[in-house]
Amino acid sequence: MAAAPLVFEKAHVLCYRTFDIAEEINLEQARRVISSDARRLKLGRENSQYLQLPNPPLAFELGRRALALRNGPVTVDVTARLFDHGAASIILRVPVSPDTTLEPLISLADELYDSVALEELALELIESVRKMIAPSVQGPHLWDQNESYTVLFVERIQGNPSAEELMARADLARVLLGEVNDKPLSPREREAVTQSRFSYTVDDLAVIDWNSAFVYEPSGSSDIPDLLEVANAQLLEFRYYDFLLDAHIGRIHDEVQAKRHGFLGLLRSPYRALARETLSTLVDLNEFIERVENSLKIIGDFYLAKVYEASVKRMRIPAWQASVTRKQQLLAQTYGLLKGEVDTDRSLTLELTIVLLIVLEILFAFLRVFE
Repeated sequence: MAAAPLVFEKAHVLCYRTFDIAEEINLEQARRVISSDARRLKLGRENSQYLQLPNPPLAFELGRRALALRNGPVTVDVTARLFDHGAASIILRVPVSPDTTLEPLISLADELYDSVALEELALELIESVRKMIAPSVQGPHLWDQNESYTVLFVERIQGNPSAEELMARADLARVLLGEVNDKPLSPREREAVTQSRFSYTVDDLAVIDWNSAFVYEPSGSSDIPDLLEVANAQLLEFRYYDFLLDAHIGRIHDEVQAKRHGFLGLLRSPYRALARETLSTLVDLNEFIERVENSLKIIGDFYLAKVYEASVKRMRIPAWQASVTRKQQLLAQTYGLLKGEVDTDRSLTLELTIVLLIVLEILFAFLRVFE
């Protein structure tokens, strides 16, 4: 006898769009600018005190908006969250109709993963946030790329299945991929998508993929989605600085090629301004890496720490961090070469000045003799 279909009685979809909007955001000043309703992120699960947030992100409500979907517009609750390292998230809470079964949930997930209407709404909202917090921002900008992440958050399923039963009865790989095709996925693909799965009790489940997650949490705790958002913001920042480093290294190459030594190069190095700019970039980069790495610190090996560390690996953050570190080292070597060139030109200028003074001294001596 076939098992009864799963019925999701209470669920919603959290759609995150995270943008880089500044070099730094003063969160306390932003809280004063926004309203007294703004709140700092605080994890509520047992032992969560071993996940330290030195400067917790600041969240505030943006009200309700209409989001256009295939089956008609839906009303979504919108929250914004700010991070001190310059990232800002727009979170759209999309309701899932009560008594929804698995196939409609997969169809909704598939639509939300690549929704143009959602992207446009998020861009409109982030612009309003930027204007709202302008006094608390240093180095304002809006990078033309963003990070998206989607969490299917389920609080109640008919029959209250255990995590093991849920894994057996629901093809969660299709949910996470938004795979609406009825043709089954291969066992290897299903295992690859769902390999990062966690349960603290027999009745909860978190399955984490690189751009989406399925969280079954009867308690209603939002700790895991919050941690996924922190990791997503870190990923965005490493991608942004990787982009900046690529641009700066390319600019150095172009300027070195363009600024050939001429007669004026004997008096002043053409690379002096470029060396100063490179040093400034290195200092800013060191400060950025420290802020991002300190945005969340793990003390101890408990459930939330395991979930967070798995999320970081699944999102490939270590690979982006390694890329930034490698380019940082390359930039430091380039700065050393530029500084060496500037120092050489400065020494040459000094030597030429000394020779010129000697020649003038000899010339004046001859003039005195002839007089």
